[in-house]
Amino acid sequence: MEHWDFVGRAAELSRLQTVATSETERGLILSGVAGIGKSRLLREAVSALPADRWAVFRASANIASSGLPFGGLAQILPADPPASLSPAGLIRWAVDSLRAAADGRPLVLAVDDIHLLDAPSAALAHLLVREEATLLGTLRTSEPVPPPISALWTEGLVSHAELAPLSLEESRALLATLVGSPVEAGSAQRLGRLGGGNPLLLRELVMAALSGGELVQAYGFWRWTGRLRLAPSLAELVDARIGRLTGGVRDVLELVSFGEPIGLPLLLRVADPASVEEAEERGLIRVVEDERRRNVRLGHPLYGEVVRRRCPVTRARRLLATLADLVENVGARRRDDLLRVAVWRLDSGTAQDSGLLFGAATQAFGKFDMVLARRLAAAARDAGAGYPAIELLATVLLFLDEPQQALAVLDEAPERDARYIAARATVEFFGLGDSRAADTLAAVELTDPTDIARVRSLESFIRLQLNHLPRARALTAAVAAEPAAAPPAKALAQCVTAFLTAATGDFDRGRKLLTVLEAETRSWRRDTPTLQFAFQMTEGTLVSVAQDLPGIDRILAAEFADLAQAGGFGFGSGWVSLLQSSANWLRGRTDEALRAVEQACAALSAARLYDGSAHYARAKVAALRGDVALAMASLEIAEGAGEGILALYYPWREQALGWTQACAGELTAAVRVLSDAVARTRADGFHAHEMLLLYDLVRFGRADLAAERMTALGEQVGGRATPLFVRHARAGADGEELFAVAREFAVLGYQLYAAEAAAGAVRIFRTARDTRALAASTLLADVLARCDVLRTPALRAVQPSLTVRERQVAELAAGGVRSREIADRLFLSPRTVENHLQRVYTKLGVNGRNELAPALRLLPQ
Repeated sequence: MEHWDFVGRAAELSRLQTVATSETERGLILSGVAGIGKSRLLREAVSALPADRWAVFRASANIASSGLPFGGLAQILPADPPASLSPAGLIRWAVDSLRAAADGRPLVLAVDDIHLLDAPSAALAHLLVREEATLLGTLRTSEPVPPPISALWTEGLVSHAELAPLSLEESRALLATLVGSPVEAGSAQRLGRLGGGNPLLLRELVMAALSGGELVQAYGFWRWTGRLRLAPSLAELVDARIGRLTGGVRDVLELVSFGEPIGLPLLLRVADPASVEEAEERGLIRVVEDERRRNVRLGHPLYGEVVRRRCPVTRARRLLATLADLVENVGARRRDDLLRVAVWRLDSGTAQDSGLLFGAATQAFGKFDMVLARRLAAAARDAGAGYPAIELLATVLLFLDEPQQALAVLDEAPERDARYIAARATVEFFGLGDSRAADTLAAVELTDPTDIARVRSLESFIRLQLNHLPRARALTAAVAAEPAAAPPAKALAQCVTAFLTAATGDFDRGRKLLTVLEAETRSWRRDTPTLQFAFQMTEGTLVSVAQDLPGIDRILAAEFADLAQAGGFGFGSGWVSLLQSSANWLRGRTDEALRAVEQACAALSAARLYDGSAHYARAKVAALRGDVALAMASLEIAEGAGEGILALYYPWREQALGWTQACAGELTAAVRVLSDAVARTRADGFHAHEMLLLYDLVRFGRADLAAERMTALGEQVGGRATPLFVRHARAGADGEELFAVAREFAVLGYQLYAAEAAAGAVRIFRTARDTRALAASTLLADVLARCDVLRTPALRAVQPSLTVRERQVAELAAGGVRSREIADRLFLSPRTVENHLQRVYTKLGVNGRNELAPALRLLPQ
């Protein structure tokens, strides 16, 4: 942790090195706040310059030396200057000394914290630049700069640029280097935002979280609990950046710390305008344009953590009440105003409106901020918001993987009506995995048709999860036909219909049903918040079984994906990661697919009911990569979890089992597993799943077991990939058709399928010694170049193993080296070289040297 790898900043590093080696540019000075990474960037840039080509002189100015003549550059100047020289003579002596030490090489002067240079050192740096040396420097934003240095960029001699904070992606990479392994996406996002792109502050955050036990590891990923222990070193760093505060500036900083983002006109109503200006000038706050509004935010997110913790309780409560009054007096016009006012009222002890608290809790739940939703829902319940607040709180606890607490909250309900019965059954089934919840609902005796529809719609969804399909279909039809059914009951029944429709392969109708359901979100989310769970499960299943890459991309780009990963919603975060994994392995990016699926394992590790589904997905990705040990270990964990309440998802389980066996070389067993699963999905009417399982048989080389049925299913199952699946199955020994299918798969983004189809064409052409093998090999090599590790049965068939010597000879021959020269390089006889080449030709199925290069590109490195 004391020294971490350099990450990010590729553009800035390249710019510094370009300036350092340029014959026309004379320098670049980077400015930025403390801890932003200026010093490390400068060090990395000059360390890469070869000492035999450039004379690099590095110095670091500091407060201690700023009052001494030449103190800032004492590190690079000779120890004993000549006596009795004038100030101008001393500068000339210093220039000549450095020139002599450079010994004819271009001179590069790298000065860290250049704003702290004493006057003679600054003058020396200025003169060196004028005499064609290159100056690279860093300075702290808002610090006064010695006139000789500022003159360099005002006169156009050197460039000056502001170093921006790290991006979230760069922060995520830095986090991984700090802790030594990847950080779960949601945790990385929250820590990255809190660090504000400042590497030093991010490091202190991580150290504080590690020492406080707030960073925990699961399945190779670190997860942050969301709690922050403000370590003394971190608080001191933030204090140093904030500096001394006058009373007025302190008031401004506290108001923004508790209320950001706060509109500039509102802030000016309660704060001294001069103090607001001073706070902005010092970088403590910043004014950002948000459409037509000007909002005030803190200069760094951690300022708020320090200021809020050090603000006396009584003053904090007064400030929060002031903020709430301020927004309420002008009217809560922004989307988040209701939520913000409710939190301020709650924290200031002035929360009396149960409706306000319940509305804010619903809004927090809609943002998947489960921690805040829990707090607000509990406050709404305590304020007398009634059963709706109790049910919302129980739902939030369910989503936070605390089902027992959810049941305890529900038991506080004064009445045992249909809503209570449905809510309790939801927690028992989805939280505790109790399959008896379905029978409990079926046994309930009700007279009101609206209540009956509510209970039956939930039973239908639970029956669906248990794979009790006839009962689920019958219940769904009954709810849909009931005029008295409320919108939430109809919406849940529609989820079941959409799921079953997608499973049959009618993806267009399934999408239409979900589109209508999503458009009517407001009619059901407030009344039945658990419906969000059903909606996301259905939508994810549809795009997954349809192999709908654009659909998956749309979900991942939508607001839900960010909210689910950032808000402490473990199931939602795992669901998003599983979709990311699916999209990546379809595109052949198995490195990213494995990272994503392991994030899903980490996110779902606390939810024992759903942990197994992530491990089945992990087993399949590992199998695609040829990692037998990981695939089998993942399968063992998943099988240990049991089927439980997830009987509906058996096709994914069977696929994972089949692929793991294929990866281990047990193709006969894999084919038997998939064949049994095909029969089961056919009986259940899950034709979309059946198509995918049949296509797996094709990929295992058993198109004879699948082609006929796939042809029939092609009329029922939609999706862009389905026609290509059928063509691949029917191609048989037609290498040209497989070649065409591979090209079309590649155009649609299915690089894994493209590679396997191309491999089939290569195998057929090689066996026939067909000259088209070269074109097929070239296509396969191009596709594999866009992929990560792939070791599927179809690809292994065209990737024979070469000995080390055979590979050496083949690579030289493919590069155009003649046999005699190869023999001389490798200390072999020409005859031995030719023998090696003939064996290579036979193994690779090529006809000569001109086909070697693409064939070799197909082999694992």
